[in-house]
Amino acid sequence: MTLCDRRSNTMLPALLFLMTLPIPIVGTTSAAEADGIAPYEISKTEPKLALGGKATASLTITAKGGWHVNPDAPITVSLTSPAGLTTSKAKLTRNDLIKNTKETAQFDIQVEASEAGKKVLNAETRFVLCQESACKPVRETVTFNLVVAPSVAKK
Repeated sequence: MTLCDRRSNTMLPALLFLMTLPIPIVGTTSAAEADGIAPYEISKTEPKLALGGKATASLTITAKGGWHVNPDAPITVSLTSPAGLTTSKAKLTRNDLIKNTKETAQFDIQVEASEAGKKVLNAETRFVLCQESACKPVRETVTFNLVVAPSVAKK
């Protein structure tokens, strides 16, 4: 047996052991997700609006289970408004956060109604969650179901 063969034989058990270790990869499913528990929750408030009125909707991202919102990664909310409903901005970024902690990111969304009826405002969220050993980009669309009441005629 040559020197090269002896080295290969002694390295083989170490290589096999290393192959059995878990390797964190971005985008993998955690054990919590496999059990149906997401590492985050998105909550929203849907304000009541009157025709010609303004209101504030909110969208809150809360990290759970040892995850946190990455403070260095971009975080955005892209809004798609239907006819008769406008927002003060089409895209909100980290600079627009009204609450920004390790576990929570909250946006306020200013809306104005120019048409009565049921309105659907879509908000596509993009953010990055991290834990000690891995990070995970998240993209999710949140739907706001808003009802704009007709204005009351004055007598």
